[in-house]
Amino acid sequence: MTQKKITTLVAIVILIVWGLVFGFPESDDTTQADNTKQTINNNSNISATESTSAYDDKQLIQSFKQKRSKVWMQISMEVTRLLADDNEGSRHQKFIAKTSSGHTVLVSHNIDLADRVPVSRGDEITLRGRYEWTDRGGVLHWTHHDPRGRIEGGWIKLDGQFYR
Repeated sequence: MTQKKITTLVAIVILIVWGLVFGFPESDDTTQADNTKQTINNNSNISATESTSAYDDKQLIQSFKQKRSKVWMQISMEVTRLLADDNEGSRHQKFIAKTSSGHTVLVSHNIDLADRVPVSRGDEITLRGRYEWTDRGGVLHWTHHDPRGRIEGGWIKLDGQFYR
């Protein structure tokens, strides 16, 4: 085997191992919605961790203070303000929510991949999503299923119904 072939083979193996260990880049800006939009109306398909009634905000506060992003978390919050939808690229329902300690975040829920959540100001929600740091408190997104089926994905729970 020539040195060039060995070098190429080693590079391929390194890329494969890298992808398996660290995963491949995720994108919330999926341009094509699939046919797996779903609203879960009962808890029969929900794991035990998802049916817990409340999640504290320690992980969110720590992520904000440390300016960390790409952090998956589950948290209970109160909707404090409804915002206009973002219709640029993938459409997103947007609202501000406040944690039990008073920290506010923007929730950006992809409505091309999941059903709109019928939230109102004052509603209590629980969600699983990915936190991205901003100096304004952060953004929680990926509150929907993964259209490619590679990761668990997220959800928003309102009045016992799951929107993913």
